[in-house]
Amino acid sequence: MFVISLTYVCSLEDVEKWLSDHIAFLDKHYAQGIFLASGRKVPRTGGVILAIADTRAQLIDLLEDDPFYQHGLAEYDITEFIPTKTAQELSFLLEK
Repeated sequence: MFVISLTYVCSLEDVEKWLSDHIAFLDKHYAQGIFLASGRKVPRTGGVILAIADTRAQLIDLLEDDPFYQHGLAEYDITEFIPTKTAQELSFLLEK
């Protein structure tokens, strides 16, 4: 599992120009079962995505299709972790 932290490196006005395309990117990967949760940081300096991918390299390839990445709007920090404890509703995430 991966936590992806996006930090904007541009104005929010520039982010807003590409937000609908970014949301379409998110929707595509939710439909594929790769993204589990996402949302804005507070204050609005970027966002966070929880994702499941086989490898970090696979995830990086996928993120290169994000319009925020393609237009240089955000930096991406990726943290891989292995869930060992969850709420019952999230038990499907536990390492097998």
